[in-house]
Amino acid sequence: MHIAHIMASCMGGIRTAGDLVAWMQMSRKMKIDEAKTYVAGKLNIDVMDLTNEEIMRPLREELGIGTVTSVAGGPKGIRAKMKIAELLDINIPSVDLFKSQI
Repeated sequence: MHIAHIMASCMGGIRTAGDLVAWMQMSRKMKIDEAKTYVAGKLNIDVMDLTNEEIMRPLREELGIGTVTSVAGGPKGIRAKMKIAELLDINIPSVDLFKSQI
């Protein structure tokens, strides 16, 4: 269901900021416009830039929050999820579980 929700938001998922907006919609019950504004604020970009791959790709690499095609040495998987949880100030169950086992 999560993937369907991300794709339904028409923001390109992990290529842009669709996954981040979807996290806010699911975890904080935000409406899409509120979620976009929140995420854009956390990323220090305009809401319109959330769907721009040329802006989001280097920003996602810089913040270590994952990209579609991995970058050598860049965070992926749980490491990227941990950075997303930190950036958006949310709890992600798999991240919490991972932290509890360290």
